[in-house]
Amino acid sequence: MSEGRRSAAIPQASPGRDYQRHRADIDAALRRALDGGWYILGPEVRAFETEFARYLGLCEAVGVASGTDAIELALRSLGVGPGDAVYTVSHTAVATVVAVERTGAVPVLVDIDRDTYTMDPASLAAAIAADPRPGGARPGAVVVVHLYGQTAAMAEVMNVARAAGLPVVEDCAQAHGARRDGRLAGTWGDIAAFSFYPTKNLGAIGDGGLVATDDAALAARARELRQYGWRDRYVSAVVGMNSRLDEVQAAILRAKLPYLDDDNARRRAIAARYDARLGGPVVVRPVVGRGVEHVYHQYVIRTRERDALMAWLRERGIAAAIHYPVPVHLQPAYAGRLPQVVGLPVTERIVGEIASLPIFPSLSDDEVDRVAEAVLEWAGSHPLIAAEPEPAS
Repeated sequence: MSEGRRSAAIPQASPGRDYQRHRADIDAALRRALDGGWYILGPEVRAFETEFARYLGLCEAVGVASGTDAIELALRSLGVGPGDAVYTVSHTAVATVVAVERTGAVPVLVDIDRDTYTMDPASLAAAIAADPRPGGARPGAVVVVHLYGQTAAMAEVMNVARAAGLPVVEDCAQAHGARRDGRLAGTWGDIAAFSFYPTKNLGAIGDGGLVATDDAALAARARELRQYGWRDRYVSAVVGMNSRLDEVQAAILRAKLPYLDDDNARRRAIAARYDARLGGPVVVRPVVGRGVEHVYHQYVIRTRERDALMAWLRERGIAAAIHYPVPVHLQPAYAGRLPQVVGLPVTERIVGEIASLPIFPSLSDDEVDRVAEAVLEWAGSHPLIAAEPEPAS
């Protein structure tokens, strides 16, 4: 590989390039929002809520300050709080569990599918059956995480949850526009939470989030809770919080929403280009679930010598990431204090093998090929690990 190639940095994600790609539309939206003179929960937020709800095919959307807040508000809108158990996964951004704990509920962690890394419905069923009152808590809800850009096995998850009488919150932070069996992520459960962190498939230039539902009563509850529990201004009917999407971020999201499906199509094209080059006995490519239209928030491979591969890529100016290196139940803040009612063997195995290769809409075909070439070069130089990683369970 030439020195020129070694010095050409390829980021794992690039919100800056994303801005440049849509600069004219974003700049016009910024001017409109700033000139409007209303900067919190104004016309831009209301318009974005309407447009995003229409995109999902749902009746209601409620803009909030972050994806973490969106999960908390979704749960609180359902009445989940102290004394409740909330079933979710350990292989997720820690924000999922943070949001559960902020309601006062107890997170109960279940395992994931070894191919798609999303919630394993059988593990969920086992956790509910094993101890319906973990830590003394009563079953309260399920938070299912759509990870890396593909929707979890929602028909099966919904069957398990409904049999147990539990409402379902969808954590859609990594699945804007993803579909399963023709249905968009966020339209399966009782209520859904979205993040608009800058690296997301639909990203703001700052933080932002949204709660979406077809239930008008849940939406009304979320609107109260996001602003101090107000029904009348300055009068709190319930104990709420301060979680308001600002006008500037809403305007930016309005500018980018019309491009979401095209941007997702570009992500799929990049993934297909990787798929065509990678695979084999050393590197395991992403597995797409049956009936899934993946939007590739991340392109996640697996290999036994993950850390060696990442070091190799760094030396060649290629950034990779790990989503996520330590499962929540093993992190210092949580280890030993979350209820363990089922084992998490798949979760604990795959975290040492996964790596997220560069993927974002403005990544060029040449850059994709250079990443793939580097991975293949590394794989070819490591014959001693030339075997597919052992099953996680």
